[in-house]
Amino acid sequence: MAISVYDVRDTFARPRLVLPARLTAALGSTHRVPVPALVAGLVAIVQAVGLLAVALHGLDTLLTASARPAGPVLALVLVALAGWIVASAAGGAALIDGSSRRLLVRVAVAELGLGAVAGALLVVTPLTLPTGFLPAVAVPVVKLLLAGSPSAVAWVAAGPRPSERRPDPATTYRVLATATLGLIGLALGAVALLGPVDDQVRTGETAATTVYQP
Repeated sequence: MAISVYDVRDTFARPRLVLPARLTAALGSTHRVPVPALVAGLVAIVQAVGLLAVALHGLDTLLTASARPAGPVLALVLVALAGWIVASAAGGAALIDGSSRRLLVRVAVAELGLGAVAGALLVVTPLTLPTGFLPAVAVPVVKLLLAGSPSAVAWVAAGPRPSERRPDPATTYRVLATATLGLIGLALGAVALLGPVDDQVRTGETAATTVYQP
């Protein structure tokens, strides 16, 4: 028998339920990144770095070529490459963080569409198949398979991992940071003032190009 109001309250009270937000935070803080999500994110980031390297090399070749394209076409190509690189890297980082996998999936689907269009053009036109065409088409397929795995889907459903706030080291060690900056400035100034200066050739004189060996 209940002998107080508190006993009656405890008797008829419903059991407490764990809120989804708290459950999500607990899962995000205790579980590690699943291997499929981690691999898919790393593949997307590495792909972005590779696209950047290929874009820089291709841009150098394109600018030095005799048949240079028009300015608007070149600007459009640069904007498309920059958007592709940023979207690929951002999609991989978002999947690793557990925020979302939509961007990675959309970029992979767009890459598959681009590969299909390029393959159709290669069949219709007399162009030859590039060496890295098949590996390039396989990359979005791998990303889609890894991002669609059950562990990756559950990782994104659990939400992003909580980030811990850490104090700014520049604020914590303000005196040490100021002293280090001052020492670096003094060292650079001493090198600039006391460093040896090569003798310049005067006007009307020619530098000797003959090397004498014993």
